[in-house]
Amino acid sequence: MGDELKSNGNLIIKNAAELVTCRGFAAKKGSEMSNLHVIPDGTIVIEDGIIRSVGRTAEIMRNLDVSHYEVIDALDRAVLPGFVDSHTHFIFGGYRAEEFSWRLQGMSYMDIMAQGGGIANTVEATRKATKEELIDLGKKRLDSMLAFGVTTVEGKSGYGLDHDTEIKQLVAMGDLDAAHPIDIARTFLGAHAVPRDYRGNEDGFIEYLIQEVLPAVAHKNLAEFCDIFCEKGVFSVNQSRRLLENARSFGLQLKIHADEITPMGGTELAVELGAISADHLLHASDNGIQRMAQTGTVATLLPITAFSLKEPYARARFMIDNGCAVALATDFNPGSCFSESIPLLFSLATIYMGMTSEESVTALTINGAAALGREKSIGSLDVGKKGDAVILEFPSYRYLPYHIGVNCVEKVIKKGRIVVDRNKKRG
Repeated sequence: MGDELKSNGNLIIKNAAELVTCRGFAAKKGSEMSNLHVIPDGTIVIEDGIIRSVGRTAEIMRNLDVSHYEVIDALDRAVLPGFVDSHTHFIFGGYRAEEFSWRLQGMSYMDIMAQGGGIANTVEATRKATKEELIDLGKKRLDSMLAFGVTTVEGKSGYGLDHDTEIKQLVAMGDLDAAHPIDIARTFLGAHAVPRDYRGNEDGFIEYLIQEVLPAVAHKNLAEFCDIFCEKGVFSVNQSRRLLENARSFGLQLKIHADEITPMGGTELAVELGAISADHLLHASDNGIQRMAQTGTVATLLPITAFSLKEPYARARFMIDNGCAVALATDFNPGSCFSESIPLLFSLATIYMGMTSEESVTALTINGAAALGREKSIGSLDVGKKGDAVILEFPSYRYLPYHIGVNCVEKVIKKGRIVVDRNKKRG
């Protein structure tokens, strides 16, 4: 009976040098992002995949019968909530290594896109790929993310730009969500680019998505969110508003690729529509940032993309100092950011964006969860939440940015089960 119970997600992690709880059930704004609620010599008890107790080891372990639990001794280790990567494009066919070489030679992302490259190349490859091929590729990418400590990820469609392929991408993500340890939040991003047959008729493409694709996505419950690339040369503010308002009428929550390449007013639109997050924000205005701080819209920043494109980083310090809730995500995709590296994300956020280690941890845990509307169930080590956690090989969370570009996650726990253990020998 004991072994059976253990297999059902009964786990104790004890003696943690730092139990970094990130305590809370809502996004943390401004100065709140610095408070990680660290418990020294901490212990967490997970039963049936749900956190039941959190506190000092001596208090938690007193009179606790451990026979029905798997027990991990986290002596000299830091324990944190599982990381939440709240913006990725991990389901796609083909790669764009050649385009990366072109950028190294001086071509801009938008130059490549204008010449028919960029997203259009991935669209062609994704349309050709079968659902099974997309699932196989997606699983490999999820496995890599899991090893970095990611226990929940958002995935976007957007490499179909037509009915069948957009649906295929979302269905593939749904199948992976059912089969893989990582929980997947799905986003419909049909308006990721203008397909070749709609060039010069962007309004017509938006109407096509509203009439033909969006209803199918909503009726089949294939996505929680709708997103759009609001950008010069892609979709205008008015076109973005029209699609997103219709998406909201279908019950989808809203996200926006906002003010990434040029200042367009996408941040202000996100606030106007009550979007759950505004993402990228490299060129967000002071007014847009201040309005975000007054609302529940999470500022999701993607520093690896700015690094890859050699663009200025989003103004994280200004956003936090003005009271915004900031999340961090990788933006893993085949073009502008072919990286799922959480270690690189931490280093860029702290060294180049002016975020502290504490703010960065908050941004990838409870605030990442809030950017997916899941702050009540994940993102912190609180009683009642899912038993998702990472155990570092070092005694403090401060090693995450300090060990530059190197993974220091030793174990990953998903719903009380060990799903990654770097110490376990492969036989």
